[in-house]
Amino acid sequence: MDKVFEQTSLVTLREGRPDDALPCGTIFYQAFRAVEQYHGLTPDIPSAESGVGRLTELLAHPAVYSVVAEASDGCVIGSNFLWEADTIVGVGPITVDPAVQNASVGRSLMEHVLQRAKEKQYAGVRLVQIAYNNCSLALYTKLGFDVREPLAAFQGQLLGLTIPGRSVRPATESDMSACNQLCYHIHGHDRAGELKAAVGRGTATVVEYDGRVSGYATEIGFLGHAVGENNEDLKALITAAPAFTGKGFLLPMRNADLFRWCLKQGLRITETARLMSLGLYNEPAGAFLPSILY
Repeated sequence: MDKVFEQTSLVTLREGRPDDALPCGTIFYQAFRAVEQYHGLTPDIPSAESGVGRLTELLAHPAVYSVVAEASDGCVIGSNFLWEADTIVGVGPITVDPAVQNASVGRSLMEHVLQRAKEKQYAGVRLVQIAYNNCSLALYTKLGFDVREPLAAFQGQLLGLTIPGRSVRPATESDMSACNQLCYHIHGHDRAGELKAAVGRGTATVVEYDGRVSGYATEIGFLGHAVGENNEDLKALITAAPAFTGKGFLLPMRNADLFRWCLKQGLRITETARLMSLGLYNEPAGAFLPSILY
């Protein structure tokens, strides 16, 4: 029997289940296509089948909490997710059927995951808000999120450069302690769960300088994050990447040196966004690339 979280005359919120992948994935595709086409952009999700595939993975992910919204007639009209692998949790993707936009469904889905984060006593919540979506910016701000970093997503040809004094190699489990310490030094918390998963699937890399780990990346792309003692470490991780996954990697625009360097290498900006937070947030003490998750 489904666990029902909240029920009103207009909407029911319940836990997600594997057979929600088809309706939720279709809405995921339709919602992003509608807003991107409105702004004259190429849709990020190429097809409904692609959307269903992504939501199938999310609904089965052991570290991701899911909530689904149903209309009064039982039809699925939206979903939201909370990434719970670490002390700081990430929200999204949140999508609502375009046919019922502006009916408070999105707000209900957001309020639900934020209440869960509060009950589970997570230290902080992060999300990345796409800059062209003014409605979501207004909603998240009303819910208590603060804008922390303007971001640019970079994509382009692989660079194949060498950064003097830096060497990059695949990360192993024996690197995790040093990587977690580095992340804690820079952010005030680690992302051990996400790092462990990346090491397990073989996408994580480390950069070494002067005989020590000076940076790492779970992958260079939308779903990956990276930290480094300075920009040279991030440059080394970027140049060694086998691919820039998704729409590319997210770069804080306040890091003007690295921002200009990426442009000089011929990388192009695919879109802009904002890193937003609620709860614990420490001003980073080093160089970093956030993920679309947080």
